[in-house]
Amino acid sequence: MSAGWFRRRFLPGEPLPAPRPPGPRASPVPYRRPRFLRGSSSSPSPGAADASRRPDSRPVRSPARGRTLPWNAGYAEIINAEKSEFNEDQAACGKLCIRRCEFGAEEEWLTLCPEEFLTGHYWALFDGHGGPAAAILAANTLHSCLRRQLEAVVEGLVASQPPMHLNGRCICPSDPQFVEEKGIRAEDLVIGALESAFQECDEVIGRELEASGQVGGCTALVAVSLQGKLYVANAGDSRAILVRRDEIRPLSFEFTPETERQRIQQLAFVYPELLAGEFTRLEFPRRLKGDDLGQKVLFRDHHMSGWSYKRVEKSDLKYPLIHGQGRQARLLGTLAVSRGLGDHQLRVLDTNIQLKPFLLSVPQVTVLDVGQLELQEDDVVVMATDGLWDVLSNEQVAWLVRSFLPGNQEDPHRFLKLAQMLIHSTQGKEDSPTEEGQVSYDDVSVFVIPLHSQGQESSGH
Repeated sequence: MSAGWFRRRFLPGEPLPAPRPPGPRASPVPYRRPRFLRGSSSSPSPGAADASRRPDSRPVRSPARGRTLPWNAGYAEIINAEKSEFNEDQAACGKLCIRRCEFGAEEEWLTLCPEEFLTGHYWALFDGHGGPAAAILAANTLHSCLRRQLEAVVEGLVASQPPMHLNGRCICPSDPQFVEEKGIRAEDLVIGALESAFQECDEVIGRELEASGQVGGCTALVAVSLQGKLYVANAGDSRAILVRRDEIRPLSFEFTPETERQRIQQLAFVYPELLAGEFTRLEFPRRLKGDDLGQKVLFRDHHMSGWSYKRVEKSDLKYPLIHGQGRQARLLGTLAVSRGLGDHQLRVLDTNIQLKPFLLSVPQVTVLDVGQLELQEDDVVVMATDGLWDVLSNEQVAWLVRSFLPGNQEDPHRFLKLAQMLIHSTQGKEDSPTEEGQVSYDDVSVFVIPLHSQGQESSGH
């Protein structure tokens, strides 16, 4: 398996990113090697970048460079890249091996021989805010949560149809019919495992940060290749797209206060105490002023996709629950995303109003059936944090992919170099496709995943 990954570092003398919102900076979370990891195998992956964050590797403070990443022949090998302590982008990737188990005579799980393992691949990007602590924890934790969740349903994954009872019992003769009528398939078990893994990881991050006195949160974008399908799970504003010769297909959708306005407003309608009398849940085209009192102005509430008019009352002059437009939109004047991990301790400045009740850790999962595609060698999935998409559109990224790959077919590191080129294109250089003067000062991390190799490895077991 070959994939390209690159993350931009800010070098000495380079302009630093725009300042983050004020708040206590979290201290770096020390790397802890997951207990289930084993020694690495002798089959390296040739196409990823940066140094792997491993106990025996020395910190890298120089610009990222090409590095062979080891893969494990044991349970899983997840590579976490060495980051600057100031870098809020984190990443992990590796081979995911799921133990196949079955019930014994006393209803206990028994692990079968390694040949029965179900294998897949895992990529993840985490974009932190309020410090890097949550992103580092997520990079070290989410894959183990996912492995546990998949092992809990692996018998259903390898069955022709997920059984009603995982131990094979049939309490009701029509159980298979009920499962079929519900349209439950193996991919639904993977989706459920991803959703549960995100939730479990969020709880772990909450406990760890509280115990260490740290704060922060992160978005999460994960891709899992399993049984011939690619599952893309997103909670936040990172993005993944499929780029083919004649197709650009979004594989994720951003979750911001604007895109989830009705869900957030609905929550404030059902539980108005969450706003503590300091905010209005109604949306107006702009922040209302005292001169608007008594006037009829445009507004919309949780039940509305359209707009209407209302007479402005004094309560409408409060700060709006969602304020700003586009990438400037903020939830409770604080956060630019509406889904992610962490943020358990995040409060509105100078108040006791918590943001966590409005945030979801559950991802939206998109399924790409790789086996149904007539794959070409240049078909790739591009995953990146929002620093890339702030200045490059889907079409611009696709143009760069299509311009670069055909002329570099013989280069074994072409996916890594493509990822590097995509990040280079966010820096406003003369050959950049971005509009003049557009530069990304955010951290940028990119995975380029070749689907052709995934199709060749999709035998299932």
